[in-house]
Amino acid sequence: MPANDGVFQGVIFNAYPDSIGKRLSDSISLLKKPQLEGAFSYFYVLPTFFHSDLDRGFSIIDYDIEEEMASADDLKDLEALGIGLKFDLVLNHLSVGSPQFHDMLEKGDQSEFKDFFIDWNEFWAPDGPSEDELDKLFMRKPGLPILYVRFPDGSERPYWNTFYQEVNYPEITPEDLAGVDHPQPWQCAAMVDMVNTAIREKTPLSEIDFGAFEELRDKVLDIVESKRSYLGQMDLNARSEKVWEFYAATLKKLAGYGARLIRLDAFAYLHKERGERNFFNKPGTWDYLARLKGMADDCGLKLLPEIHAAYGEGLHEEVAGQGFLIYDFFFPGLVIDALDRGVSEPLRHWIADIQEKDIKTVNMLGCHDGIPVLDLRGDGTADGGLLSDDEIEAVMNRIVERGGRVKNLFGPDGKKIAYYQVNATFYSALGESDRKLLIARAIQMFMPGLPQVWYLDLFAGKNDYAAADRGGTGGHKEINRTALDLDDIEADLERPVVRDQLKLMRLRNTFPAFAGRLVVEPSESHHLTMIWINGPAYARLDADLRTHGFVVTYDAGDGREKTIDRR
Repeated sequence: MPANDGVFQGVIFNAYPDSIGKRLSDSISLLKKPQLEGAFSYFYVLPTFFHSDLDRGFSIIDYDIEEEMASADDLKDLEALGIGLKFDLVLNHLSVGSPQFHDMLEKGDQSEFKDFFIDWNEFWAPDGPSEDELDKLFMRKPGLPILYVRFPDGSERPYWNTFYQEVNYPEITPEDLAGVDHPQPWQCAAMVDMVNTAIREKTPLSEIDFGAFEELRDKVLDIVESKRSYLGQMDLNARSEKVWEFYAATLKKLAGYGARLIRLDAFAYLHKERGERNFFNKPGTWDYLARLKGMADDCGLKLLPEIHAAYGEGLHEEVAGQGFLIYDFFFPGLVIDALDRGVSEPLRHWIADIQEKDIKTVNMLGCHDGIPVLDLRGDGTADGGLLSDDEIEAVMNRIVERGGRVKNLFGPDGKKIAYYQVNATFYSALGESDRKLLIARAIQMFMPGLPQVWYLDLFAGKNDYAAADRGGTGGHKEINRTALDLDDIEADLERPVVRDQLKLMRLRNTFPAFAGRLVVEPSESHHLTMIWINGPAYARLDADLRTHGFVVTYDAGDGREKTIDRR
């Protein structure tokens, strides 16, 4: 894993532990195959690697290894292959299944973790939030971002919950009502039936008509409420030193697993302050990032804060200006636009930005999430984005016409405010064209930054509509998360679109020219010529965005030029 000016070089493989086969060891078996030799320097293992219970791993219970998915032996195998790891640290929240939350449920006000999470009422004390303050909040779902938590004393307290919450009730039995006064067993059975019918039909408990048993309502519901369970992601209270102790211990643990890169998931929501948007509050977010960077430096880790924001807002520049790697969420949409319209100017503009402003990036085509759309926009001015609003709408419409599905953002009133992303495999987003996928990969391998490769893109995976439908209202992301069978992969490794992608990845991962500097040559609008130079070594891409053909030529400096010609 060579380094250049402290910035890692190489190609990142990206998958869940069970994306290939059933366990992480199956992915490692793939990486050991001769066809993949030299193709990757890193493996971004998504967080079902840890104990988790929701959101495909991003609702973390603790950062111990999930034994059904992975083992310490897997980590030794990856180390032997020379592959460093990239993991997530989910900064903003932790699962309700976490030991900290369970301790609070059990001990209430006596719990050492009572302030580990954010009591909504205490945050807004003494007078509660005003309408103006609520209107400013950046929401990820309709309604207020709270979960009502039942304490041991029976009190209900709202706790901050930005992303997801669910309260579930098990059905009760007559034995559960043994402590409730009732004259006859049949009356007890009648109340049990009333309650269980409401639970099955998801009727609010407050709406149950107890009829002749109304005087027992409070006692019965108290028993029902005492049995409730939760599912969700609780926001962490960054004002608590216990939270920072948790971060420090977690970073040390991840480094011990072999991590080199840490993606800071949902970090922009962490800093909360009255009267602020509570998304990338300034200067508080900078203070938090600086503190985290110090902890990461102590562990030999490089941080990658994940930030989704419109290009015109310039947040990506600010984060990069503080010395952090950033995700290149602009690249996927720009590539789709370039290959569909046959024009290079917007992509050239972004490459020039990266170079002139010395922005260090991790780029990708597809990933575990959707294809970004909002990120390409400006700051409200006509020419402030990498693409115009009409061009962005056209990109989105083409992906949707090719089978993609849309995820939206919401305001406090529950109204849709923006398109957030389109969920699709990148191959399907390109119209399932091998030729388009291959030229897209070639452009990615010549982009500045660290290229990250989603496992399904490598194998030209198509939209999985059945999986998305099975997932219900929240299943849109499953369209791009199909688990691959080991036998199918054996056959796929012989497909030209897979072999050629691996050839390009191996070149980027191992060839010395890519540790040098990038030159983008002037050319006609429908052409893109990119050259990496490092001493006598060079690698050159000549791409035709209309025909989707390209030629790569490269020479290590010994005069023996080699070619990958896919015109």
